[in-house]
Amino acid sequence: MAPKPVMLEALVVFAIVLCVHAVIWDRFSWCVLALAIQAFYVQFKWDRLLQADAAVFQFRAAASSGLLPASVVIPLLGIVLKERCRAAGSVGLERFGILVSAIGMALAFFLSLVALGLTKPLPTNTCIVSGIAGSVIVYIMKHSLLISEVIEVLEVLLIFVYFSMILLYLLPRCFTPGEALLVLGSISFVFNQLIKRSLNAVVGQGEPADYLLLVVVVAVVLLGLFFATLFFFMDSRTWTSSLFFYMMTVVLGLGVFIPWLQALIRTHPLLWLMGFMLHTQTRVYLLVYWILLAAAACAVVFYQNARSSSESNEHQTSTVIRKYFHVIVVATYIPGLMYDQQLLYVAAVVCLAVFIFLEYIRYFCIWPLGQTLRHLLVLFLDDRDSGPLILTHIYLLLGMSFSLWLFPRSCASNKDPSGTGTLVPYSGVLAVGVGDTVASVFGSALGEMRWPGTKKTFEGTMLSIFAQIIFVALILIFDNSVNLNAGYSWLLVSITLVSLLEAYTSQIDNLLLPLYLQILLMT
Repeated sequence: MAPKPVMLEALVVFAIVLCVHAVIWDRFSWCVLALAIQAFYVQFKWDRLLQADAAVFQFRAAASSGLLPASVVIPLLGIVLKERCRAAGSVGLERFGILVSAIGMALAFFLSLVALGLTKPLPTNTCIVSGIAGSVIVYIMKHSLLISEVIEVLEVLLIFVYFSMILLYLLPRCFTPGEALLVLGSISFVFNQLIKRSLNAVVGQGEPADYLLLVVVVAVVLLGLFFATLFFFMDSRTWTSSLFFYMMTVVLGLGVFIPWLQALIRTHPLLWLMGFMLHTQTRVYLLVYWILLAAAACAVVFYQNARSSSESNEHQTSTVIRKYFHVIVVATYIPGLMYDQQLLYVAAVVCLAVFIFLEYIRYFCIWPLGQTLRHLLVLFLDDRDSGPLILTHIYLLLGMSFSLWLFPRSCASNKDPSGTGTLVPYSGVLAVGVGDTVASVFGSALGEMRWPGTKKTFEGTMLSIFAQIIFVALILIFDNSVNLNAGYSWLLVSITLVSLLEAYTSQIDNLLLPLYLQILLMT
């Protein structure tokens, strides 16, 4: 009897956890191991709840709960951030890494308790495992966190509970429990960070680009909640509703969010943004190049929609077409990573805001673009877009940008500018842009031997690993800032483990794969 994909996915996740802690072992390692074992047990309870339709909210069908891979990724990220910042001598950011790890553990453990509370009869063995794991985590964190950090963990947990109740109700079938943990947990953390930094704003403290990311995330979420509440009582398809949508967006943007950002960066955001983007001639060239690529992406959308009207098998066609956008995104990110990562950071934040705003227009069917966007994007839907929102293109942008947004630039050690850590900014490009694309395209075209219990093929995975290695070789040739030194074997192990995770996971790979590759490369 072939093993279930969820068991093989768990095996890969445990292998990643053990590899990380083989290099970084401290008292927090016991917490992550306890959390991983506990999540392994509890995810089967979540799977049974989903199969029996006994969960409180509607989650994405045809996928496992994904609790194990989602539970350990944030704590692991916090631990590797802590170690990197400790090596660079940054005490403040070292404490920040500990805080991130503690918040990830708290959110994951809370989601596990929810599953246990819903399971009838109460599973005794799983409760015992959860109790032991919880005791280990609480004991170690009690001796590691400051009082202010404990309060911050509880604040994020409270925000997470409220957002979970609201967004999971408004967006049925958009997430699995694991994806909800990652997405809603990240949003909750950003909300708390923005509030904290707004109350303790100091002139000259923090990068404007970092504040821009925080304000944009909070702004798009609050706008979505505001319009969801508004259009619950009125029809969003009328021209008066559309006019009100645009007016309120301008009013809230100019009256709330831009002044909020201005108070944080101590200058007008629009003037800063224009000066930042036009600061050098290289940035102007990059912006022109990206505009041309955006036009090319739009041309692909219009061309494929015109072509698909005469074809019968739309789903099969759209599966191939979606990888065109992976290629376009790779072509977008590579020059930015090589020549100006700060500009790419800001451009990705702006693009995220545009993507989400356009999705609001499509979802609420706002005139004049709402119905057009609905028609154009039907071709590119897959089984993961089973809810009211289309999120795959947003996940693609997030996966490519995580390594930029989460990379501790101030913790990049100048003493040893070599090793796999220099490849961290390329994590999204490698895992999603190259690895996932090659595995999907060539695996479906050439693959014959399938991994047990999945549609993924052995040939696709092997070609994915090979393509990523070739791509790393090209990066070493053209980007002088990347120097692996003696990290080739660790790079091969990292790419192999993440490629195996891509083969077995049923979660959104655009979210998970870049994070796990970044964690391994930063170790």
